[in-house]
Amino acid sequence: MDKIVTKKVKRKRRAFVVTATLSVILSGISGYLLLKNFPYMHIIAYIVFGCSFLVVTYLGISLLGAYDKHAKLARFLKRCYLICFAIGLVCFIILQVLIISGARTDAEQVDCIIILGAGLRNNAPSLILRQRLDATINYLSENGDIPVIVTGGLGPGESITEAEAKFRYLTQRGVDEALIFKEEKSTNTRENIAFAIAVMEENGFDIANTKVAIVTSEFHLYRARLIAERAGLDAVGIAAKTRYVHFLLLYSFREAFSLASEFIRG
Repeated sequence: MDKIVTKKVKRKRRAFVVTATLSVILSGISGYLLLKNFPYMHIIAYIVFGCSFLVVTYLGISLLGAYDKHAKLARFLKRCYLICFAIGLVCFIILQVLIISGARTDAEQVDCIIILGAGLRNNAPSLILRQRLDATINYLSENGDIPVIVTGGLGPGESITEAEAKFRYLTQRGVDEALIFKEEKSTNTRENIAFAIAVMEENGFDIANTKVAIVTSEFHLYRARLIAERAGLDAVGIAAKTRYVHFLLLYSFREAFSLASEFIRG
């Protein structure tokens, strides 16, 4: 019996050590690429860190249960782990349903457009940001001249603000520069909207009686509208379609956690 238990312990210990080592290596590589600002690595890194934590924790509990004196504690910890995992999975699914429910363009007349940020690459709009800008151009071509607020401050290693890059992109494609207002201080969605409201007020918009269209990627639209409405805007959405499915899946995965954080912050 002791030999069987010993083999069981050795097998589980080996699985734990190998998995933990592999997780550390993958996490180290992900962290390095994240520091090097490798495109989209922030999402992949979150997935690697999260999955590594879940797998290593489960194997650690399983290894603990291989020792008779810790078997009772291990069973309790495993139940807690599985309950928490199930609750987390249900919450994740609910959040994804909310994200999908908000991924649409509302067919309403608006008085102003706010284009949310998505970063630059070599001082030019990133792919995700170009899709948001193109969605704005298409909307303007179908709905006439509407004031546009471009948002985004100066990021690390950039020589122009994101708002300026958006301004150049739009004007080079025929949008009247007189219709464009720049907000050049924000670094995240909350600031995009808060500072855009300040720009609107500075330029004579009556916030209470202005219907605003928020332009962003479809996976981001539910949270963006939630933030806008909490900030006092009468907001609808213009959904920019994400061109590649793997980008949509990666960003939708991350967005669930951002949306959960938004609900917690209230």
